[in-house]
Amino acid sequence: MDVNRKAPAIASAEGFIRAPLDLVWSVQTNIGEWGRWNPDVQSVAVKGPVQPGTEFRWKSGGRSIVSKIQELEPGRRIVWTGRSFGIRAIHVWTFAEREGGVWVQTEESFEGLVVVLVGGAIRIALGSTLQRALTALKRECERRVQ
Repeated sequence: MDVNRKAPAIASAEGFIRAPLDLVWSVQTNIGEWGRWNPDVQSVAVKGPVQPGTEFRWKSGGRSIVSKIQELEPGRRIVWTGRSFGIRAIHVWTFAEREGGVWVQTEESFEGLVVVLVGGAIRIALGSTLQRALTALKRECERRVQ
């Protein structure tokens, strides 16, 4: 599964994290702990192990979101879908080991009437949110290797 490239809102962020792949993967996929290191996440409740089909409910930026893990390739990729206030999302994180760390990319697409109506503002906000999440992941992983 990939983001919907034809969705009315799509954004991405990418960057290098100076930490081992297993650490970066572990931090990102320990969904229940996101609120400890990502300031945008107010709460998370995971209903089962991190695997395809597992649902998690979380609050980010004041919005309640219901997400479901769709794909999981350990150490390489995690994909989930989500719903919130009439918005349907597909969120993809990919990880590639490089010398000295990990190259991480995150992409997300938003669909729904709300997205069509608000358009540009949602695209800008989505891009900022993805960049903040990546920055928070980088900060936490690099803190743990010091």
